[in-house]
Amino acid sequence: MFAVHLLAFHFTKLKEDQIKKVDRYLYHMRLSDDVLLDVMARFQAEMVKGLGRDTNPTATVKMLPSFVRSLPDGSEKGDFLAVDLGGSQFRAHQVKVFDDGKQSSQLESKFYPTPKEVIQGNGAELFDYVADCLLDFMETKNLKHKKLPLGFTFSFPCKQNKLEEGVLLAWTKHFKVRGVQDTDVVSSLRKALQKHKDIDVNVLALVNDTVGTMMTCGYDDQRCEVGLIIGTGTNACYMEEMRHIDLVEGDEGRMCINTEWGAFGDDGALDDLRTEFDRELDLGSLNPGKQLFEKMISSLYLGELVRLILLKMTKEGLLFNGKVSTALLTKGKIEMKHVSAMEKYKEGLSNTKEILTELNLFPSEEDCIAVQHVCTIVSFRSANLCAAALAAILTRLRENKKLLRMRTTVGIDGGLYKTHPQYAKRLHKVVRRLVPNCDVRFLLSVSGSGKGAAMVTAVAYRLAAQRKQIDATLAPFLLSLETLREVKNKMRTELEYGLKRETQASATVKMLPTYVCGTPDGTEKGKFLALDLGGTNFRVLLVKIRSGRRRSVQMYNKIFAIPLEIMQGTGEELFDHIVQCIADFLEYMGIKGARLPLGFTFSFPCRQASIDKGTLVGWTKGFKATDCEGEDVVDMLREAIRRRNEFDLDIVAVVNDTVGTMMTCGYEDPNCEIGLIAGTGSNVCYMEDMKNIEIVEGNEGKMCINTEWGGFGDNGCIDNIRTKYDKEVDEGSLNPGKQRYEKMTSGMYLGEIVRQILIDLTKQGLLFRGQISESLRKRGIFETKFLSQIESDRLALLQVRRILQQLGLDSTCEDSIIVKEVCGAVSKRAAQLCGAGLAAIVEKKRENQGVEHLQITVGVDGTLYKLHPHFSRVLRETVKELAPQCDVTFMLSEDGSGKGAALITAVAKRLHNVGQK
Repeated sequence: MFAVHLLAFHFTKLKEDQIKKVDRYLYHMRLSDDVLLDVMARFQAEMVKGLGRDTNPTATVKMLPSFVRSLPDGSEKGDFLAVDLGGSQFRAHQVKVFDDGKQSSQLESKFYPTPKEVIQGNGAELFDYVADCLLDFMETKNLKHKKLPLGFTFSFPCKQNKLEEGVLLAWTKHFKVRGVQDTDVVSSLRKALQKHKDIDVNVLALVNDTVGTMMTCGYDDQRCEVGLIIGTGTNACYMEEMRHIDLVEGDEGRMCINTEWGAFGDDGALDDLRTEFDRELDLGSLNPGKQLFEKMISSLYLGELVRLILLKMTKEGLLFNGKVSTALLTKGKIEMKHVSAMEKYKEGLSNTKEILTELNLFPSEEDCIAVQHVCTIVSFRSANLCAAALAAILTRLRENKKLLRMRTTVGIDGGLYKTHPQYAKRLHKVVRRLVPNCDVRFLLSVSGSGKGAAMVTAVAYRLAAQRKQIDATLAPFLLSLETLREVKNKMRTELEYGLKRETQASATVKMLPTYVCGTPDGTEKGKFLALDLGGTNFRVLLVKIRSGRRRSVQMYNKIFAIPLEIMQGTGEELFDHIVQCIADFLEYMGIKGARLPLGFTFSFPCRQASIDKGTLVGWTKGFKATDCEGEDVVDMLREAIRRRNEFDLDIVAVVNDTVGTMMTCGYEDPNCEIGLIAGTGSNVCYMEDMKNIEIVEGNEGKMCINTEWGGFGDNGCIDNIRTKYDKEVDEGSLNPGKQRYEKMTSGMYLGEIVRQILIDLTKQGLLFRGQISESLRKRGIFETKFLSQIESDRLALLQVRRILQQLGLDSTCEDSIIVKEVCGAVSKRAAQLCGAGLAAIVEKKRENQGVEHLQITVGVDGTLYKLHPHFSRVLRETVKELAPQCDVTFMLSEDGSGKGAALITAVAKRLHNVGQK
């Protein structure tokens, strides 16, 4: 028993001595966590360089866009072919993807050798060989009669400008085919396939094996967004935000980036970590100075590294009694399979003895222990370096998503990872140590990169079909210039109908006279009250106007809410609520006793008989108070003030918010004769020549006309451009069949149009995995402010997803892109239609003045114009296109409905005083 313990002690001691000896000898290959974190930081910097347009040409890590923009979502289906070139064998695959709800697929493959004369011959021979193998495979599987899409896995660095094109940058691994570099490999394959007239194959996608691995694993686990190969070569890919990829146009969505990390260090960035053995191996390789990171990691080189170390140690008398065999001197004699066998847990030492004996080295027990430890250090360094670069990618993904902690999956393939007894465990452990805030699942790719190429092709197929459906859905929102001209001409016709006595009653654009007959001239002064009713809030303002050199307007205001039950209750309740708010404000300002002149901004269609008489034509914007339509709103306000019997006011003018907007801007710019509101509602007013207003007596001077253009189209004249979504929104509104133009152009309805489109796209299976959530069913959930936020150029898709999540819509990255596109189509159409209407007005103004060229200012207000990132630009461009003889300046109004009401009151007072004199 004692003898056994002594023997065990002797062996342990012997082992420790040998391990220490090797550790000392290979000290530079043993990397601490600090060193690995430094490597991680260096790789992160290289990634940034590779992604930048200006820095990419000199970057060693090329960060090649793959044009794979989407991961599998489980709805792919069909038969696909794939060919896989780049490993030790060439493979052909048939992949059947079933749309059975279980995400199942079936793979059939055939392996073909890659003879040395083919992989180191010329390009034509290589691609003819690939085509011949594919023909053989299709004959074997009885597929020659079928037209099938094909994905081409090509495991070498390629520059891609689209999915089905790739220019070879450089051969790697043991390939060295002449005449292929700097040419498109897909074209070469297509040419070779065309020689076989009896098969019909469409090459749809060129895929790197790493991307293929990610896609294969992504089919089984939708969290998979990184692909990693550790085999004959090594590489990684991941899903990067488009906004960070300078080399590709567009900021929307994500794209898979093939890092080509094998070249990391080719610029000397890893020279401090490379040993003499790395340098010697590199000098003897097919591509000296290239792929230096790969040469420290991949299985093609690790066996040779071990041989070079053993050779030097032997020459220095540290192994095999200093006796070098011919085999040990021969390049390539130790392969990765030998290293893996020597590192096996139990039989490793006996395997080591056997392998070394085959190399005529007659090892002692000490030699076997030392050699086994050399293998461990070489393969462990490989796992460490791989883990550091992978940790850099995971950190970038986490930071892109702005997460403190991230769950993700890494799809992984390659002989070294699969067959080495310790490699996978070591890699996982080091990655988790370097990025403790990432919960990483490592998913082994079962069917390899061939299935991945088929999956990329299947996804491309799915996206093409989806694109067709989305384009068809949004096509009615794309208005041609010809259509916009038609809208402009129809608007002009309706404007004329509204001005003529015999047609005014049946006109949809009511062209209401406002009895505002002048714009400010700068002499207005005094204190005025203004009321502003036009939306869900109601404002009371005190406005102080100064004239002369110290001309200024000072305003004090208070905002009051109007509850829904009052908006849709009785007229008496509504006006009592308004008077209650006025009383609160007068008390708040300490002016309850003063009888101030008041301007009442009432932003609903009114027929006016004078400036202080306004009969409500019909409610809009969600108001439905009873006993108001057909009544004079000024009388209703006076009645409510009398009922309260607390104060008295001089109601001088009832004002539309659009007119107020024009007046506010007219105070700053005398050239302003048009007012536009593009907000909750949509409307325009303008100064019309009295001689053209048949419904008002007198031909001298001008009067402001409140067009109430929201009713344009209520007679069916623009039905040709109304979509089924517009009809659904109209039917579900408080006033079906009314205000049709407003329902296509104003903020109150755009979000609802978007919601209807999203429901339709979801029903078609193009959004939210085909699931219509409860929140999406709710009318009004999609407010127009969300359109403005979603369409903001500064907003990353991640933030778009957050907005959708707030709405209870669980969206993918692809969903977010589609939602953004829908919002863009709806808001662009709204701006164009608004522009077409405005072009009709400015053209009318030009003709009124009888000038060749008109210079005019439009005062504008409304949240849609002010806050939407593109609405104002599209509106301006449309007016310019449709009214080229008019030079239109757009001026933002500051508080048209408050300040404007006070200015109208002041102008009315001034004109009244002039009239009395």
